[in-house]
Amino acid sequence: MGAAIGNEPGFASRPVKRLWLATRPMFFPASVLPVIVGTGWGAGAAGGLDGAAFALALAATICVHAAVNVINDVYDDISGTDPVNTGRIHPFTGGSRFIQNGIMDRRAMARFGLALLAAATLVGIVLAVLKGPVVIALGLFGAALGIAYSATPFQLSARGLGEIAVGLGFGVLPVMGASWLQSGSFGPDALLLSLPLGCWVFNILLVNEIPDIEADAAAGKRTLPVRRGVDGTWPLYLAANALAWIAVAAAAAIGLLPVAVLALPTLLVVGAVYVARMLARGTPTRSTLATAIKATLACHGVGGVWLAVFVWTS
Repeated sequence: MGAAIGNEPGFASRPVKRLWLATRPMFFPASVLPVIVGTGWGAGAAGGLDGAAFALALAATICVHAAVNVINDVYDDISGTDPVNTGRIHPFTGGSRFIQNGIMDRRAMARFGLALLAAATLVGIVLAVLKGPVVIALGLFGAALGIAYSATPFQLSARGLGEIAVGLGFGVLPVMGASWLQSGSFGPDALLLSLPLGCWVFNILLVNEIPDIEADAAAGKRTLPVRRGVDGTWPLYLAANALAWIAVAAAAAIGLLPVAVLALPTLLVVGAVYVARMLARGTPTRSTLATAIKATLACHGVGGVWLAVFVWTS
């Protein structure tokens, strides 16, 4: 499973590194890429880039994402899913393990999560001064989605709604919000461009939840993989990737992006079929699951960069 975070010599004496790793930064591209795509589209519509708004949007988004990751660890410890998760695949599933490994206690993690939310709020206030009160509504909606994912009494992750919430919060919302910051308007074009990123990040969470099925079920965290099992999860995985392709194809068909943009998403569909076939072969091994997780992260990463390049250069 790999060495537990925080076991290396001298880790405890490096508080900045400890706090950085507690946020699980390897997943930040899931929120950063949508902001880049949305900013590119909005700047194109406005005829120029507002660099300050872009930088502040990135900072606020990363702070909210980091806070959500930390707060999720707190609630997964409270619910018992992380403490009993012996099937996790390090470093992708099962949380940061900071609480379980004694690196930070639950209260310290909760305080850190709240501090990150406070930092995001400060950045949001600056943005609101520059761009108007709509920023506050966008920020509150994004933070609420992230917190409701794991916090009681909402706990969307336990209701089979967590994956959709993540698709909205880390796909649709940041693209639409970043586009609005640049152009001052919400439009169907930005919504269409947000769908591939929403689908790809939906799949990141979906496949990451498969190794945690047993622990999540024991703790009453009824994610989609818990509800449907592996046999019922891989068709959802394929469907989400197919929807991403359809959204890109629609954007090309109506002239938002050149037809060449379809090249990589088509390859990603082929890759998704390969991953689905691996998951469909009985009970997947740890090695198979690790490969599926890495492939899904790569799909989001390269797909997001590919889309951003076309948005910024079209």
